[in-house]
Amino acid sequence: MQYFVNKDSIVREIWGKADTILFIFAGSAAEFALNKAVDWLYYTGKLPADPLGRLFSTVEYARRIIFADLDSANQAIDQITAIHQGVETSRGATIPDWAYRDVLFMLIGYSISSYEALERKLTDAEK
Repeated sequence: MQYFVNKDSIVREIWGKADTILFIFAGSAAEFALNKAVDWLYYTGKLPADPLGRLFSTVEYARRIIFADLDSANQAIDQITAIHQGVETSRGATIPDWAYRDVLFMLIGYSISSYEALERKLTDAEK
């Protein structure tokens, strides 16, 4: 079976620990307010109405990708894409590519920082 993320990847180790995930999302939540595309995050009203629910649904999507076989992970990614396309259609504008990159880089950065704060220093290869 082919996995989206290799079974022995440090990514699985990082995202397999609840404490690390909480640190990742605590840092990300604080940084979201500084993101130039923050309006996209609040457009539907779901985030301010239920921030903990959004946290858990976001973590669930991440885990459905990281710990899944290739086909299941791609299905989860397609669901995320459909959700974003629905927001774009409703709003009448496209979410810019740089906004996706900002969030991706933020999650990568907080994944590294959180793991290193709680577990151990990552090697350059692991980063």
